[in-house]
Amino acid sequence: MTCQVLISPTSQAPITTMLKIENLTKVYPNGTQALKNVSFEVKDGEFLAVIGLSGSGKSTLLRCINRLIEPTSGKVIWNDQDVTAASSTEIRKIRRQIGMVFQQFNLVKRSSVMANVMSGRLGYVNTFSSSLQMFSAEDNQRAIASLERVGLADKAYVRADSLSGGQQQRVGIARALMQEPKLILADEPVASLDPVLAHSILKYLEQLNKEFGITVICSLHFLDLVHRYATSAIALKDGELVFQGLPKQIDDAQFKAIYGQEAERVSII
Repeated sequence: MTCQVLISPTSQAPITTMLKIENLTKVYPNGTQALKNVSFEVKDGEFLAVIGLSGSGKSTLLRCINRLIEPTSGKVIWNDQDVTAASSTEIRKIRRQIGMVFQQFNLVKRSSVMANVMSGRLGYVNTFSSSLQMFSAEDNQRAIASLERVGLADKAYVRADSLSGGQQQRVGIARALMQEPKLILADEPVASLDPVLAHSILKYLEQLNKEFGITVICSLHFLDLVHRYATSAIALKDGELVFQGLPKQIDDAQFKAIYGQEAERVSII
């Protein structure tokens, strides 16, 4: 049986709010306050860039959205459901719809590319099947289709650690696609890549956003990448939200306010 297309392109529907962050605060056990009453909304189908200096709270924010990190206070409302109050069973279902792409790829290096991609399907199988890595023929077809989408079908059965950094990140995207996500959280996905590979990865995310309507929240360092790929942006500074708007609204004065008076723009285009 032929696997169905991973995600159907969205029809012209009214734009709705997919995600609401309300007064989100995170204080780590050592006293570090990573987030301070952060509030914003994300519309369905947006490509939202999260910018700010290292240590500004970007990674903490993304991980609080799917509760990989537990917020100290505040709310994350996903499609009218309070993620912060969800039970373990509910959060498992929520995470099915939220893919995650990591800066350091987060692959099992000794396992095959196929095994890594299939791990994105674990939220859809029972505990027994997941412990034995037992997946259906349809899931296997879905994995190959995901790899084809990122141009790596010919690498399905090689070890993950034999791939280049850019290829490994594409495996990470294919793994996220296995969840059939409505939202992808990309935590500085190009920080360890050179400029050419950075654009390659962001173009894959842009394609998923534009062609299939998957909402993307992506933390980035370089402002020219934000201008090129994002439809909206927020900025964090010392855990506080200091900007929300269109990328083109981040002028020189706003840039200095976010990054500091001595900061200089660096282009990788």
